[in-house]
Amino acid sequence: MNIGYMEPIDYVTLSLFFLIIIGIGIWSKRTVQSSEDFYVGGGKVPWWLSGISHHVSGYSGVVFVGYAGIAYAQGTAIYFWWAINIALAMSISAVTIVPRWPRLRQALGIESPTEYLRVRYNTPTQMLVAISGIVVKLLDVGAKWASLGILLYGFTGLPIWLGIILGSMASMIYVSIGGIMADLLTDFVQFMVTLLAGLFLFFSVLMHLGDYGLTLGTVAQALPEGHLTIFNAGRGQGSVSWTLLYFFVIFFSYSGGTWNLAARFISTSDDKQAKKAAFLSSALYVIWPLILFFPMWCGPIIFPGLTQAEAEASLYASLAGKFLPVGLVGLVLAAMFAQTMSMCNSDVNTISAVITRDVLPKFFPAIETLEGKKSLYVARLTTVLFTACTVIVGLMNEQFGGVTGMILSWFAALLGPTAIPLLLGLLPIFKHCDSKAAIASILAGLGVFVATKMGLKLETDIELIAPLFTSFVVFAAVGLVNQYVLKKEVPSDVEQLMNKLGSK
Repeated sequence: MNIGYMEPIDYVTLSLFFLIIIGIGIWSKRTVQSSEDFYVGGGKVPWWLSGISHHVSGYSGVVFVGYAGIAYAQGTAIYFWWAINIALAMSISAVTIVPRWPRLRQALGIESPTEYLRVRYNTPTQMLVAISGIVVKLLDVGAKWASLGILLYGFTGLPIWLGIILGSMASMIYVSIGGIMADLLTDFVQFMVTLLAGLFLFFSVLMHLGDYGLTLGTVAQALPEGHLTIFNAGRGQGSVSWTLLYFFVIFFSYSGGTWNLAARFISTSDDKQAKKAAFLSSALYVIWPLILFFPMWCGPIIFPGLTQAEAEASLYASLAGKFLPVGLVGLVLAAMFAQTMSMCNSDVNTISAVITRDVLPKFFPAIETLEGKKSLYVARLTTVLFTACTVIVGLMNEQFGGVTGMILSWFAALLGPTAIPLLLGLLPIFKHCDSKAAIASILAGLGVFVATKMGLKLETDIELIAPLFTSFVVFAAVGLVNQYVLKKEVPSDVEQLMNKLGSK
């Protein structure tokens, strides 16, 4: 495959896209008067916008880079271990975890997902979760910036570092100006752009199947052996065991363990709106990936003989260059940028909230009392600084195992230790799990992760889940000891919080 398919009109299309999203950021500025507006949209975000944003924020250039390579090399299994897993997880979370996020905002006035931990546990626990999560997100967002650079290289031939810089700078401009409302509105625009580009490429590939002597009914027979399957063989990525275990990573991530996704629910007006948003996101994960992945699944027929790494580097760009007319190639690249920028902006906005609301006040107490324009200034400053740090990590992505390695190995493994006390702390059944349970679970999970990186050999599926499972077991065990052995009473403020969050 060749690198670089962009014509002058494609660059015009891409440039217009960047101007539009920056314009949305500037327009959104009028709605932002305080940190509450900046981080949670004043708690007035409608369910349909929250649901679409939650869905879009689950995508990034990783889908079109790392996952494109997996779809090319392994086939349809990725739809089941990724998309269907998310759909199932969100359906369950919609009636368990999700409604509690807006209730938290109503009860405590939170603006960040970790802000409630001070009441639920104590300040040291809040700080440990916050700092650990910030480190995890440095890797996660850095990987997504790297995927942007790879996408730009595939479409234009420009250096990867340039794509990282361009994408991050455009994102930083509009999200630092308009906050979460700019993020949500651009998510919607980006979804529509991606929908248009994805549908056009889907139908283009479909109509050209005849060039290869195929129809929709016969294309499955032309795919490599094992590509049309629900699960891959063995215990590696996409296997039965791996998929089932990965479900738990997905559940804790998309329910709010990935903090930017929690922010989508916190920003809704009430629990009913949040629940509807979660179900909408779930439904989209069932439908949209089928259209999105179809051209990638046809990749071995159209571009045979590629390695997975080669497919990661240029498959989607090559498909667009081969099947789309001039002008629409730029739209596809804009769509890829859109998905990635959406997720990164969501992350940056939420992490800025955590830094501003949870971390900085412990070192500079005066920050906690800031209101209006002054609180907004701090919010924007932390947004810019955190973005700069993620760019540095993105430029160093190969040192962390590349894009796919950073997402599936580092982020997935590190998510659990921070997500367990954050999410399970919302549920009354775990109300006996105190700060000691939370801290012990975090340290135990991180310890297992470090051990695997230091040489502890585990099966791929076990390694994926080991940190999260360890954190869960330790968290629950300490809670049981508190309840049945030590007979500890649940603190009154925790009982009150559980009552406000509800039993359902």
